[in-house]
Amino acid sequence: MVGGWGSVQRALTSSFTHSFVEAGFAVMEFDYPGWGESGGFPRQGINPWRRTRVADTALAHLKAQPMVAAHRITLWGTSFGGGHVVDLASQHPEIKSAIIQVPMLDGLATTLATPPLRLLKMATLGLLDLLKPGRPIYIPTLAKPGEFGTMDRDEAWQAMEIALDAWKDRAYDNRVAARSVHTMPFYRPWLRLKDVKIPMLMIGATGDTVAPFVSDKVRRVGNPNVQVIEVDANHFDPYFDPLFPQMLAHQLAFLKQVEVSEEKPLAARIQRTG
Repeated sequence: MVGGWGSVQRALTSSFTHSFVEAGFAVMEFDYPGWGESGGFPRQGINPWRRTRVADTALAHLKAQPMVAAHRITLWGTSFGGGHVVDLASQHPEIKSAIIQVPMLDGLATTLATPPLRLLKMATLGLLDLLKPGRPIYIPTLAKPGEFGTMDRDEAWQAMEIALDAWKDRAYDNRVAARSVHTMPFYRPWLRLKDVKIPMLMIGATGDTVAPFVSDKVRRVGNPNVQVIEVDANHFDPYFDPLFPQMLAHQLAFLKQVEVSEEKPLAARIQRTG
């Protein structure tokens, strides 16, 4: 399971993890270097290309386990991690399938969706951070609506509070190195969708303002291996009730479908659900 922008293990993804285990799947999670329980300094930095390499290393570790067969592995990614899974899926035709939800597919679109004054402030702090290697300048990862942070929209703060309330044994470091924002506009994993050779389920949210779902670009690619479902939701709705059961049902149905017809390409289609 590949987490998103400010993701750490057992936070927002825990409901999915537990549900997949209950359904009979083995699940592997990991923290990116400098985040959560992983070592590494400076802390809380984000580079999407480096993160993709880390996820690739995690996949290699999983494939090296004697009880694991590569052709039985499904990659799962959410938000920023959904983009990383597109990258990995395009490079690993030997694995079984991939699932991505509320994926960040176009960093340029995500950057342009940020309010201009906030974008200017983040860009300025990011530049100052780049000029001070070894002494990071941090900005909040999540913020209350209207306050400064990389994510203050789509009830981001409420999502963090709900996750932390269920995550009583650990604290969340709500910071990200400011230089991280300068990587965003150049990270555009939708361009690798054409290279995905394995069955992929993509669930996008039509009301997502954190990582706007670029359905037009997905349609333009028209990869028959990619099954697309659109839900009427914001970026954080899929993690919680009442939408969570629907998201889980879509994903379990896809896994069953792949199990039944593993060698047949999925018809490319876009479904809209309420």
